[in-house]
Amino acid sequence: MRVRVLRHVDYRRMRWKNGGGWTTELAAFPESGADAAAPFDWRVSIAEIESDGAFSPFPGCDRHIALLEGVGMELRFDEAETLRLDQRLRFVSFAGEAPVFGKLLAGPVRDFNVMTRRERCRAEILVRPLVGPMVFFPDATWFVYLAGGTASVKGHDSASAIATVESILLPADPAGERVVVDGGGEVVLVKFLPA
Repeated sequence: MRVRVLRHVDYRRMRWKNGGGWTTELAAFPESGADAAAPFDWRVSIAEIESDGAFSPFPGCDRHIALLEGVGMELRFDEAETLRLDQRLRFVSFAGEAPVFGKLLAGPVRDFNVMTRRERCRAEILVRPLVGPMVFFPDATWFVYLAGGTASVKGHDSASAIATVESILLPADPAGERVVVDGGGEVVLVKFLPA
């Protein structure tokens, strides 16, 4: 399994699709390069929301979102019940084509987003404390975000240290070997699987 460590400088900050805010893309597949509107099978990002407003539509995608920083926000839908994001890293899910209006509870927030094109793949998301080693097998693509603390990642022929807000991308590799992430802190684990 080829280990890719993503530092803060590797992330891409860009305007929202609807121009109403900013997002920092942590990783996407296929990689979008300089084209913020490029299609993706999956994308992981952090959005900065400074005022109430509509979310950009992403038809054909499933969205998973959680509060990362701030007091919180309500997600108001035209034809569904309101979802409240007021607990850190508790994910809620909804269809990307659904019209959504974000109403801040008290001041700006940052949120963690995972999007998948539903005809191509799906995501399983876990938030876990990192207390000692975690072993990842090459049966699927894994994205590991260090939400707090420090860690090391060891593959067959590589070893790296990572710090808070850095990430690890572990692409699926049937011929690959397991990877060990060790340390102390809190991680968001995203496992991408075929649709």
